[in-house]
Amino acid sequence: MTSSLFALLATTVEALPEEAAQAVTQGAAAAGNAAASFNLLDLVIKASIPVQFIMLLLVVASLTSWIIIFRKWKVIRRAKAEADQFEERFWSGAELSKLYAGTTERSRSIGGLEAIFESGFREFNRIRQRRGVDSRAQLEGAQRAMRATGSRELDGLEHNLELLANIGSTSPYIGLVGTVFGIMVTMHSLVSASKQVGIADVAPGISEALLATAMGLFVAIPAVWAYNRFATGVERLAVRYDAFSEEFSSILQRQAHLDE
Repeated sequence: MTSSLFALLATTVEALPEEAAQAVTQGAAAAGNAAASFNLLDLVIKASIPVQFIMLLLVVASLTSWIIIFRKWKVIRRAKAEADQFEERFWSGAELSKLYAGTTERSRSIGGLEAIFESGFREFNRIRQRRGVDSRAQLEGAQRAMRATGSRELDGLEHNLELLANIGSTSPYIGLVGTVFGIMVTMHSLVSASKQVGIADVAPGISEALLATAMGLFVAIPAVWAYNRFATGVERLAVRYDAFSEEFSSILQRQAHLDE
């Protein structure tokens, strides 16, 4: 056993053949050159026409989604701030007539809870001025006006959310189509080539194909996240609008009974 161990230790390790060593060196150098020359812009410029068209479509979709995201973020944030401010004024004990006079000023535009209050109180006063109209008719008229105004306000808040959802749901599939086209074009060009095909010949086509998939994901992820966030924000505002309409209806109902 001991003699065998000494024999193994005494054995000299033969060096790799010169050709194999050169092949390994050349492979490492090629890999280093490929990593150094990797450029996304170069992949886009050298991509096939179908893949370039799909990439352009994804860029347009990304710009559109970001424009919608920034605009919708401002709109929903303003709607929340206006709702907070009006609720603070409304529940501070101010008279309804003074609040209504403030909402009808022509120097500014109103929206959200303030618009719902204005429409409901205006319709309530209009019906109350008629003769022979009971309190139930006054309350129903005010509630119809508030529901219609609330629907218009929510419709404005939900504007372009459907487009944002469509961009988020379809962008990965559009990128996948670009991947399929890129691989198809690469395979056909390699089949038609008469020389022997190596990894260096396949890599550019596969890279542009995978780049289309990555672009589709980069477009979809922010769009889906923003849509879910904005949809939740609109839903919360809808709950606040409905709750305010019910509370304001109770106030108008008490006032209608006092007038009788």
